[in-house]
Amino acid sequence: MQLYSTKNESPDVNLEEAIFRGLPPDNGLYMPTDIPKLPQAFWDTIENKSLQEIAFAIAHALIGEDVPAYDLKELINKAIDFPAPLVEVEDNTYCLELFHGPSMAFKDFGARFMAALMSYFLQKSEKQIHILVATSGDTGGAVAQGFYRTPNIDVTILYPSGKVSDIQEKQLTALGENVKALEVNGTFDDCQKLVKQAFLDAELTARFSLASANSINIARLIPQAFYYVNAYAQLKKKGQNKEIVISVPSGNFGNLSAGIIAWRMGLPVKQFIAATNVNNVVPQYLNTGVYQPISPSLSTISNAMDVGNPSNFPRMLALFNNDLEQMKNMLTGYFYSDTETKDAMRLVYERNNYVICPHTAVAYLGLKAYTSHLSESVSGIFLSTAHYAKFLDVVEEVIGSQPIPDRLSALLGKEKQADKISTDYEAFKQKLIEAFSLS
Repeated sequence: MQLYSTKNESPDVNLEEAIFRGLPPDNGLYMPTDIPKLPQAFWDTIENKSLQEIAFAIAHALIGEDVPAYDLKELINKAIDFPAPLVEVEDNTYCLELFHGPSMAFKDFGARFMAALMSYFLQKSEKQIHILVATSGDTGGAVAQGFYRTPNIDVTILYPSGKVSDIQEKQLTALGENVKALEVNGTFDDCQKLVKQAFLDAELTARFSLASANSINIARLIPQAFYYVNAYAQLKKKGQNKEIVISVPSGNFGNLSAGIIAWRMGLPVKQFIAATNVNNVVPQYLNTGVYQPISPSLSTISNAMDVGNPSNFPRMLALFNNDLEQMKNMLTGYFYSDTETKDAMRLVYERNNYVICPHTAVAYLGLKAYTSHLSESVSGIFLSTAHYAKFLDVVEEVIGSQPIPDRLSALLGKEKQADKISTDYEAFKQKLIEAFSLS
C-alpha cells in the first residue's frame, strides 16, 4: 500500500511508515494512492458475508501484501469481534448501531484495528512507541481500551476540561498503567493543535517515536469503511433493494471520509448527509463554497462533534479531486441546535420507544431533512456513534431515567487520574519529555 500526503510536498510512504508517523512532514494527511473498486461478484453475494469477511475484503484490497492475507484475517478477527447491527426504527429508516464494542462507541473499530496493526509491525522490533491523541469525547475511551496493556506502546490522551461527559472522562482517565490523560484548559481544537505541534516538533520526533491514534491516522480510517459496507449487506439480507441514503453525525469528519472511501470502492449510495451541530463549517462550505473555521469551537450537548476546524476536511477534498461540485453531488450538509437535537431525541423515543444519544439525534434530523424532499422511497440509514448512556445527563433531562449498561456504570466508581495543563505548547512539550524519558 502506497500513501501520499494531501499537501503533495512529502514523499509517498508505505503503510507501516504512515501509521507510525501519523502526519506527513508537510503537515498534510496520508491517503491511499489507489482506492480500488471491489469486484461485482463481491457485491452480488454480499448478503451472505459476515462483518469479518467484509472487513477482510476491504482491508486486503487497500493494504495489499503489506500484511499477508493469513495475518490480516487473524488481526481482523481479533480486533473486530463485536457486531454493528442495523435496526429498523421506522419504515425504511434504519439506525446503524456502532456502540457494541468495548468502549460503546464507533471508534472501537478504528482503535482496536489500529492497535492490532501496530502490534503486528512492532513484533519486528523492540522500540517504544508513544501515542498522542486528542479527543472530544469518544476517541479517548476507545483508544484507552484498544491500547491498554499493549506491549511497547504507551498512550497520552488530551481532552478539553469540562467538555466531555462523566462516563467519557472516566473511560479515558481511570485505566492507568500505559494510558495517561492530560486535562487541557481549553477546547478540543486546542488539544488537537497541541498534538499536531508535537508531531511537527523536530526535537521531539528526533528523540522519541511518536504516533497518532486520532482519525488523522490512516489506520483509524480504513476499518471505519467496514461497517458502511456491512450495513448494505444487512439491507440486502432483509430483501431491501431501494436506493440508500446515509446520514453521518460529523465533527472531525473521519467517519464520513471512511464512508466516501467505501463508496469509491463500489458501495451503492445515493447520497451522504454531513450532519453537524452548530459547529457547521462543512455544511456552510457545501452551501457557500467558503471554508471558514470556527474558533473557538462552540460547546453543545453533542460534544464529540464540537470541532471548529475538522482535521479530515483535506481528505474529503482529496476524495472528490478538490472539486466542490463533485462533492456537492454526493454530499448534503445540515446543522442543528441543541434545542432541535433534544426535540429529535424526544420524538424518536415517544414515537418508536427507541433511545438515542445527542449525536445520533443530529444524524436522524439530517436524514429526515433530506428524505422529506424526495419523491421516491429510499432506505435511510443514520449512524449511532455512541451508546446513549455515555450522555446520561442529557438523555435523562429529555426523556427521563434510562438503564445503564454494567460496563459503563462500573466506571463511575473509579478514580480519575489526569494532570491538568494549559494550552501553552512549551509547557506541554516539557511534560511529554519528562514522561517519555521515564517510560
